[in-house]
Amino acid sequence: MSVLFECEYRGQRYAGLGLPVPTEPLTLYPVSDGQVRRAVLAGGGTEALLDSVVSGGAPVTVAYGDPEVRYLPPLLPQASGNSLITGFMGTHRSKFPHPPAPDEEFNAPNWLIKGFGAWLETNGEPLTVPASAVALLEEPEVGLVFVNDEQGDPHYAGYTFANDLNDIGLHLKNPWGWTPYAKLCDTSMTPWLFLGEPPQSVTGQIVIEREGTAAWKGDFTCGADAIFQRVPDMVDHLFSYPGMRRPELVNYLLLGSDKASFHAGFRIADGDRITFDIASHGVELSNEVVYAPQTSTAASTGFTAWGRAAS
Repeated sequence: MSVLFECEYRGQRYAGLGLPVPTEPLTLYPVSDGQVRRAVLAGGGTEALLDSVVSGGAPVTVAYGDPEVRYLPPLLPQASGNSLITGFMGTHRSKFPHPPAPDEEFNAPNWLIKGFGAWLETNGEPLTVPASAVALLEEPEVGLVFVNDEQGDPHYAGYTFANDLNDIGLHLKNPWGWTPYAKLCDTSMTPWLFLGEPPQSVTGQIVIEREGTAAWKGDFTCGADAIFQRVPDMVDHLFSYPGMRRPELVNYLLLGSDKASFHAGFRIADGDRITFDIASHGVELSNEVVYAPQTSTAASTGFTAWGRAAS
């Protein structure tokens, strides 16, 4: 299975092929912002895409784990408004009383906007949540990556994996109204773009560490076989909306997640580290949870002074 990634190194954008191997040097190929996205739109298949990466300038070789290498979410544009993170809700089969029938009529699942792609964090970066969070839930998910062409037609690039961290405690207080607020937690995503069809089966383990010790562990499944709805139906329905087809937009679509630590009675705390060991694909996603400092809303928005002036 072919894998592509992008990163920044000493002020320059680079791309690499394959998954980095511990202790082995990393070969990076210089690319411009948008070069890989344009190669996706050009078509020609996986080989043409990989050839476009290695045909640029002279590559550089860096040591594995070089701290100057900063990995990027797959195909992330430099312009923050040119990419969007959205997700489907309540799609995992574990959340339904029965498996889908072969001819089950498609009913579009709930959907949400997480934010711009520039809000994504990658491996090792902290995930910041509101100071007022009620109860957090980690969500290991498949993320599909699409690039729209100049006419707004979406082109599938590949898939990656994400942690759709959210405040399920707030969601449960008002499922019909507060879910968008509950989703305003940082999202992390692996930088690895797997150049293949959306995976049927993804398996792994969640490990939540507290002060360096494993405090909770649990297995997870995701991928097309774990989704109640048919993934092509979900994608086609979403892209029927013109707002999702803005020219040159990069779309990160999170397919949905299984039940996890919250449902087992565990509560994530400030400073906990969440690691997804995605065994089926040989990668990890690991981030520390950081609660944002408490702020005075009135002071930060200026409404206190505005109110006094208005009176």
